[in-house]
Amino acid sequence: MHRIRGNLDSVRQRIARAAEAAGRDPGEITLVAVTKTYPAETINEGIEAGITIIGENRVQEAAGKYPRIGQRAQWHLVGHLQSNKAKKAVEIFSLIHSIDSVKLAQEVGRRAAERGKVQGVLLEVNTSGEAQKQGVEPDRTLEVLGEAGEIKGIRVMGLMTVGPLTGEVTKIRKAFEKLRTIFEEAGGLGLANVEMRHLSMGMSGDFELAIAEGSNMVRIGTAIFGSRA
Repeated sequence: MHRIRGNLDSVRQRIARAAEAAGRDPGEITLVAVTKTYPAETINEGIEAGITIIGENRVQEAAGKYPRIGQRAQWHLVGHLQSNKAKKAVEIFSLIHSIDSVKLAQEVGRRAAERGKVQGVLLEVNTSGEAQKQGVEPDRTLEVLGEAGEIKGIRVMGLMTVGPLTGEVTKIRKAFEKLRTIFEEAGGLGLANVEMRHLSMGMSGDFELAIAEGSNMVRIGTAIFGSRA
């Protein structure tokens, strides 16, 4: 407990310093504590330490932990979502960060509507151009946002990206800057059922760079909970 609390305090201090260095209010930055592979007991310790949002990468893993955690925190899905897991996803998660196609958005919307729910989603954009990454191509983002906004059962709440797998700061910043530019452009279009509220970018290794480039939602796991098994 004390280790997690200390790590969480350290991460929050780093978020605050990064925000202040960028001339921003640290209160604008939402922390999603990424809990993939960590057991429910560890996650509950994190919640006791002050975590309010947990992020899971896989629907099945989240479903296994949910009975022991429940709604003590908000649940976000930050990993790739397969269409056949959409029904379970809308039962658990308040926000899905990883919508990467209109087809997936339609399936999530259908499953949410069956539950009488409007599911919050983010559109994932592949700003690094890496072939192994999920996400919409940057030059198609506005088109896909317009189509997703017409789907019943969902509300688009912003954009998400995963930074490039490199130690080159310039490439990382460029990828984040690209998403911020799209985010700002989309916010000025007045698209129906599309609200540019969340700009989700930055993880344990690069969240300070993401904040410098405008992120208002960071997804941090190992810096809080320690190395994964």
